[in-house]
Amino acid sequence: MRMTNLFFATLRENPADAEVISHQLMVRAGYIRKLTSGIYTYLPLMWRVVKKISDIIREEMDTAGAQELMMPILQPEELWAESGRWEAYGKELMRVEDRHGRMNALGPTHEEIITALVRDEIRSYRQLPVNLYQIQDKFRDEIRPRFGLLRGREFLMKDAYSFDADEAGLDLSYQKMTQAYINIFNRCGLETRMVRSDSGAIGGSVSHEFMVLTRTASGENDVLYCDSCAYAANSNRAESRMPQARTDGGFSEAQEVDTPGIKSIEDLANFFKIEQSAICKTLVYIVDEKPVMALIRGDRTVEETKLKNALGANDIRIASNAEIEELTQKFGLNTQAGFIGPVEIDIQVVGDESIRELTNFVVGINRTDKHLVGANWGKELSLPEKIVDIRLAFADDFCPECGGKLEITKGIEVGNIFKLGTKYSETMKATFTDENGKEKPFIMGCYGIGVTRTAAAAIERYHDKDGIQWPVAIAPYHVIVVPVNVSDELQMSTAEAIYDELCDKNIETVIDDRDERPGVKFKDADLIGFPIRITAGKTLSEGMVEIKIRSTSEVLKVPKEEAVSKAIELINMELTKQMTLPAGV
Repeated sequence: MRMTNLFFATLRENPADAEVISHQLMVRAGYIRKLTSGIYTYLPLMWRVVKKISDIIREEMDTAGAQELMMPILQPEELWAESGRWEAYGKELMRVEDRHGRMNALGPTHEEIITALVRDEIRSYRQLPVNLYQIQDKFRDEIRPRFGLLRGREFLMKDAYSFDADEAGLDLSYQKMTQAYINIFNRCGLETRMVRSDSGAIGGSVSHEFMVLTRTASGENDVLYCDSCAYAANSNRAESRMPQARTDGGFSEAQEVDTPGIKSIEDLANFFKIEQSAICKTLVYIVDEKPVMALIRGDRTVEETKLKNALGANDIRIASNAEIEELTQKFGLNTQAGFIGPVEIDIQVVGDESIRELTNFVVGINRTDKHLVGANWGKELSLPEKIVDIRLAFADDFCPECGGKLEITKGIEVGNIFKLGTKYSETMKATFTDENGKEKPFIMGCYGIGVTRTAAAAIERYHDKDGIQWPVAIAPYHVIVVPVNVSDELQMSTAEAIYDELCDKNIETVIDDRDERPGVKFKDADLIGFPIRITAGKTLSEGMVEIKIRSTSEVLKVPKEEAVSKAIELINMELTKQMTLPAGV
């Protein structure tokens, strides 16, 4: 490809609406252009990246025994009603009414469609197992699209669905997809971790996410991981063992104490000269429109997704001060936030496991400007019937599996896998006949990869102040040949010869034949992120060309006759680098 023919334009300034580096660089480097909020046109450079990621996915999915198909984007309301998700999915579901008044959805995912298809096509256990996948545009009506391709309203995704006769079969399908994903992201050159996660709107009993670890402040999610073993989990799912802390308040007897205006845990600890870990913190949430009280040790934080899952809820939010006052008045009390406690209020109470060890502790008792000190479970207060892990794991907590220290970094989800079980097959009456002639629901799994998200995540992970540093396997082109001065016959003829030889050897190469200043060419090459740059310039007087390795900024001087072989050697070295992706299961 010649730069004079390539459809692209680079920009020197960041777009005003670009908040993250991948969005900034993709616009500046001529990869994408915004059509409207959350919707982008993929320019030729971007489409080459997308196709490379898609091809890697196809090869690994096919190797794992999956079969590619293509399902409709437009999905009828009736199927979503069968699964119960037409209303439950929420406002993110793009709904479309056709000319006959029938409602449809623009598919954000395809569980309903694939379940209906297999329900009609597969009758016997002899036809199982089967794994079907597609790579297709998906749609989600995000309330606030942001971060470019990381959170748009239209995006390209691979989704696969396995159907098995029993749980053992699902376990095997899950293992195959796990290995396929490890291979995919290794081949894409991405540092990725498989982390335990929440199943969210998809549902299912077990789920994992594949997160690109950015190891910087950028990224959507907090990932806690252990370097001593393979444990890793999204912050909304991470478990931990807590370090030792002082959980005895040291009070000799239980009594009410005046605490005028002292509402926060920090202020209480200072007032009583105790550790925050000796306080029982009480929070009120509105869960599916009903109040629920959550108890947790004062130095810990409630993780709301864990709380929601523990309650089997669809919606959760912290109660407002007005709602707390209204709630306490309902029970003949008059309490402000900060003094709420697990007494004299008949609502559901959930306790975190951290409260079990509290003794002689401080707690609110639903009296403004008062707290109970010296409280103990089984005496002044009763332990809640429901005690589960609802706390946010912290860095420096201990790994729940090996006891090593947990660390935290930012991550970007690029893939997910779910054990759906019979969530969809039972509700949609998708059954097969087993070896005994009995009808059973299919045991299902679901496996997604965000193709365009993977490209954006690669940029978030691999960039510098000058632009993108693509892993070779997914770079739009592998080499750019730059004649410094196109009017110089020696430079231009040398560049053309190197370009032709690279193309003859099937190396994806661009020649910058523009009549531009050298600085413009070099800046564009770095910004776009070509892994290898071969420069034909002044060093030709010595019979040498310069080769720059984009990922390290290392510059090599080599004889012009060896430029092609050296470039191929460097490309192969990068392609054969295999990163180790811990299983994390």
